[in-house]
Amino acid sequence: MASVLGMLEEREAAARVRVEGLREEVARLAAVLEAAEIELDRRVIAREELVEALAVSAAESTAVTMTEAEQKAAPSLAPVPGSTVPPWREGLPVTVLAPDYQ
Repeated sequence: MASVLGMLEEREAAARVRVEGLREEVARLAAVLEAAEIELDRRVIAREELVEALAVSAAESTAVTMTEAEQKAAPSLAPVPGSTVPPWREGLPVTVLAPDYQ
């Protein structure tokens, strides 16, 4: 029959092996987590840069479109029958439509 002390030593050795295995697993997972966090940071930065670039592009496009629209709207006050409907924007009068559609 095995001694009580011998059984406790065996259980202690098994516990040490398990603890060491878990420490290795934690170290591996920490490395995986760090890599995932770096990837997340890169994707957040990329999204923020894209949103900023699109906002600048939209602002420039709007400024150019408004200038062109103001130049085109001034000379012709009467609509031409069969003309195309311009894109909607705030404050656009009904007179831009052909008479049949007013």
